[in-house]
Amino acid sequence: MTLMLLLLLPFAGSLVAALLPTHARNAAASLSALVALGGVVKLALLYPALQGGEVLRQEVAWIPSAGFNLVLRVDGLAWMFALLVLGIGLLVAVYARYYMSKDDPVPRFFSFFLAFMGAMLGVVLSGNLIQLVFFWELTSLFSFLLIGYWHHRKDARRGARMALTITGAGGLAMLAGMLILGHVVGSYDLDAVLAAGERVRAHRLYTPMLVLVLLGALTKSAQFPFHVWLPRAMAAPTPVSSYLHSATMVKAGVFLLARLWPTLSGTDEWFWLVGGAGAVTLVLGAYLAMFQTDLKGLLAYSTISHLGLITLLLGLNRELAAVAAVFHIMNHATFKASLFMAAGIIDHETGTRDTRRLTGLMKAMPITGTLAFVASAAMAGVPLANGFLSKEMFFAETLDLAAPRPWLDWGLPVLATVAGVFGVVYSLRFSWGVFMGPPATDLPRAPHEPVRWMRVPIEILVVLCLVVGIVPQWSIGPALALAARPVVGGELPAYSLALWHGFNKPLMMSLVALAGGMLLYAWLAPRQRTRRLRQAPLIGGIDGQRVFHDILLGQERLARRVRGWIMSARLQAQMFVMVVAAIGVASAAMWQGGITWGSRARVLGDPAFALMWVSGLVCAVAVALLAKFHRLAAIVLLGVVGLVVAMTFLWFSAPDLALTQLTVEVVTTILLLLGLRWLPKRNPEDEATLPLRTRLRRARDGVVAVVAGTGMAVLAYAMMTRPAPQSISPFFIDRALPEGGGANVVNVMLVDFRGFDTMGEICVLAIVGLTVYALLRRFRPPEEVDQLPPQQRQVPADLVTDLDNPRTAVDSAPAYLLVPAVIVRLLMPVAGVVALYLFMRGHNEPGGGFVAGLVVAIGFIMQYMMAGTRWVEAHLRLPVVRWIGTGLLLAIATGLGAVLLGYPFLTTHTAHLHLPLLGEVHVASALFFDLGVFAVVVGSTLLVLTALAHQAVRGRRPTPDAGTTAAAEAG
Repeated sequence: MTLMLLLLLPFAGSLVAALLPTHARNAAASLSALVALGGVVKLALLYPALQGGEVLRQEVAWIPSAGFNLVLRVDGLAWMFALLVLGIGLLVAVYARYYMSKDDPVPRFFSFFLAFMGAMLGVVLSGNLIQLVFFWELTSLFSFLLIGYWHHRKDARRGARMALTITGAGGLAMLAGMLILGHVVGSYDLDAVLAAGERVRAHRLYTPMLVLVLLGALTKSAQFPFHVWLPRAMAAPTPVSSYLHSATMVKAGVFLLARLWPTLSGTDEWFWLVGGAGAVTLVLGAYLAMFQTDLKGLLAYSTISHLGLITLLLGLNRELAAVAAVFHIMNHATFKASLFMAAGIIDHETGTRDTRRLTGLMKAMPITGTLAFVASAAMAGVPLANGFLSKEMFFAETLDLAAPRPWLDWGLPVLATVAGVFGVVYSLRFSWGVFMGPPATDLPRAPHEPVRWMRVPIEILVVLCLVVGIVPQWSIGPALALAARPVVGGELPAYSLALWHGFNKPLMMSLVALAGGMLLYAWLAPRQRTRRLRQAPLIGGIDGQRVFHDILLGQERLARRVRGWIMSARLQAQMFVMVVAAIGVASAAMWQGGITWGSRARVLGDPAFALMWVSGLVCAVAVALLAKFHRLAAIVLLGVVGLVVAMTFLWFSAPDLALTQLTVEVVTTILLLLGLRWLPKRNPEDEATLPLRTRLRRARDGVVAVVAGTGMAVLAYAMMTRPAPQSISPFFIDRALPEGGGANVVNVMLVDFRGFDTMGEICVLAIVGLTVYALLRRFRPPEEVDQLPPQQRQVPADLVTDLDNPRTAVDSAPAYLLVPAVIVRLLMPVAGVVALYLFMRGHNEPGGGFVAGLVVAIGFIMQYMMAGTRWVEAHLRLPVVRWIGTGLLLAIATGLGAVLLGYPFLTTHTAHLHLPLLGEVHVASALFFDLGVFAVVVGSTLLVLTALAHQAVRGRRPTPDAGTTAAAEAG
């Protein structure tokens, strides 16, 4: 369970941090640091096994038949990335303790921080493609919360929204690509995918699959043209920026490219898409970084450039280039994290990040300045710093490339050298431009060194930059080989980490980049200081955020136009379009082959059954006719139609469906009765003077209804007359009792064989209930309806409780309602007993949690209807939202209980207990899952109906936990 604990530890820490007091800064920071430290120790203990060639793996069965299992897999690449996530996370946690203000809700920050750490660990440790996509989207969600942490700032909200939109959209595209990839391989298991490279590259779906996967990777790693979100994410606190840019979020994209490199690389499509995006991003990011006036903006564009460098290396289709990419990932994490922390210290101690105001800080901040100089040298590729080694390998790969186009043999080295020149310029702007020169005199705060422990994380990272740069083979060599071996998919190519390889072409490129960068900086610096050069020439006026918002605005306008063409605010018009579209699609599908009857033997009809359906048909026609004059009568007749459907289920030996239909029909009838409040009154006299257009529309709707109904009847008859080639019924019938522990096949299917479907359904039900409540809490009936006199309303005025009257509902009710109200109160215990009976017998007889929940909900809503809202809320506590939450948690806990025992999620276990007096009792774990279904059904149904019932009184707002508020109001 080592790998599982490693993954769950940050999420557990996130929950604990969320429960800490608002200003518990020390406790939250210490908790985060300890969580990260514990993860680092666990990873260190795994190193010997991985160095010996093992691939550690832990698998928990989830949906084995579909290939969806929870798989945690650690090889060298995953180990290296996990170490970056946890190790730099540890340093950032220490740094954030001193950076964050005591006025900020710091525990909330660390809660998001740890959850994001866990999501990133889930990405790098995933051994299943679908699982990887899940954690991938979690990183987008938690980064949204971190970037928008200071939600009172407009730039933070906009930056978070832009990051979530772009990376979330890329994640959806990647999900489609992963589904295609799993289909091509025949498995979603990562081991199988990595071993199927030749089959994947030769498949006809390779190109669309590659494009979809790359959309996810390139959006996450801010590659052109998706790079615009990353600079806007600088509105986040500096610890967040340091963590996102060095070890997480943006590194997830290049991790995915490296992870799937053995499977997807080696083709021209990979070269042009990945290499092309990386090359453009490398130069564009470096060019824009030179002209940034904000320190974090400068570092953001430099991150974009370095990510482009890594992407370009991975796109070259060369094993040695892939090794260089892994090496630069490690180097970039160290110097970029230290640089962001240094920028945070400058901002923290001077009150500004504007490079036009910052100068001469070395005298006031000598230690921070020295650290910034070393980290900037690593970023620029200066010898004896770690960045120099990986950049030399990059230069060498651009020279040795056997490119598919001759012009690339000289164009790519030139492009790499130009990017190197730009890199030296923005590195000098961060170090020399800020710390050297005359001291600044107009800073918001007098600069000084930060507290000792705020510098310690930077000192550790800078030491690593120097150690790797001076003794690379001894310090980083084994770890690099371990991390790069899974990327190349076999034996590593020959390479050397020596400091001196002779006076060769890569060294010449480095010297040209260093010299050219210093000269260009000497030319640019005075112009930027005097603001004569305020933005990047040619493309500096292009605002990525404005372009992004213009695109969104254009999409919104287009959507409104399309919606105006195809939709209407009237429900009848929407239904007409949907039904006609369904008729058209079905007709087109049968146009060629037509429809024929099957050869299945016919069964003679029963006169009693036919009479029952004739009664239902008469009621259905009556509903259509009476809806014009008397809506209440139409609703009653509609209930009769539902009763006929329930009796039909019972006729064909489906008592579970009959019970469900019956209870749903009662709830639906109540819902329609409550909805009458909003409908305008119709007078029979008005029907005689209706315009011709309205009469024609009604006739058209009648024809469409008859055609649709007849078509469905014909299709149903055609299907039922054909013999079923292979029925799935025997599978469930034969396994319900021995494997599911129940004789009621329907209930066993719902809570065991298809329990995951039921889990999704109750989640949807809970979402619907909460959404209806959210919509109705501020909604009021139309004034023209509410102002009608009682005698003209659709429901009798005496059925509406007057909450402004201090008397209870029973005291103010008419005399003829007193007896029904008392009876309904007495029926409530009966409803509870019936519900308990249906619930307990559901696993072996007709019943179950869904039906029992509806029975209880009906009992409660009858109290509202007859006794009034004031009496119910004053005497009964109905925290319906808690019912929903408790039910969902109980259902999830039941499923996880099976996982903890080593079985797939929601696997049922049966126990036979011997209890005093009761004797042997049969208990299945599905009982607790069904109890969760019961609670969600009760809570969601009551939330919807009581919210709607509250709207029947002018000015009344529904409350989710009505018992806690209404009792106070009654007092």
